[in-house]
Amino acid sequence: MDKRHIRGPRSYDYGYNEITTMGDKEVNSLMDFGILKLKEGDVYTEKLPLERGYLLISGKVVFEWEGNSREADRPNCFDYCPWILHVPSGTEISITALSEAEVLIQRTDNENTFPSKLWLPEECRNENRGAGTMREASTRIVRTVIDYSTAPYSNMVMGEVIGFPGKWSSYPPHWHPQPEIYFYKFLPENGYGFAELGEDVVKTHTNSTVFICDKETHPQTTAPGYAMWYYWGIRHLEGNPYITPVFIDEHLWVTDPDKEKDFWPPEK
Repeated sequence: MDKRHIRGPRSYDYGYNEITTMGDKEVNSLMDFGILKLKEGDVYTEKLPLERGYLLISGKVVFEWEGNSREADRPNCFDYCPWILHVPSGTEISITALSEAEVLIQRTDNENTFPSKLWLPEECRNENRGAGTMREASTRIVRTVIDYSTAPYSNMVMGEVIGFPGKWSSYPPHWHPQPEIYFYKFLPENGYGFAELGEDVVKTHTNSTVFICDKETHPQTTAPGYAMWYYWGIRHLEGNPYITPVFIDEHLWVTDPDKEKDFWPPEK
């Protein structure tokens, strides 16, 4: 297996922990990506010539930007939808921790000027996908906040998936030319899963990061007994934004509830 597809798992120190950058030739995700870990009372400030998204994984913080201030509280990433502060190039932001907190940061270049926005949990598109098909083998929750339909001015997509014990997600197999990053948490923390990357497979744990940058198919599966949360971040390509993936025709039939009878063993 080409190990460049996965980094971690790893533990994080307080402060910003870089996982990859736009100039990283090994994975070529076209994005900066990292985890900000804060203890109560910590303040993190940055102003960069990049589009940025700050997703609260867990904890209680105060987001500040352009004279605005808002407290955000997310007890955990499994049961609660995310808060995301999304700002254009040059905007200064500040994050003050009111408790132990973890924030995911994604950045990329973008010449578009757009209004900064704090996306609230209730604005997250929360879908039960796979329900009623494949005998519930791929039932999962897909949360989408920033994508081409909600923020066409952005060069990024930001969302999450909740995978249930023993089930699949990001299924049927699909691919897209736009680079993507997955970042994982498991419940309990010692859980694990597997990520398909084309014809290869890597084992994922809490704080693993997987890079999908070479048009690989990328279904995921979760070990029985554990729940899986993973963040998915995509970088639009110039003139070719991510809208829908390309599904592999060979396996697309499984999404048709009328073909349930074709599964083995026959349903009684």
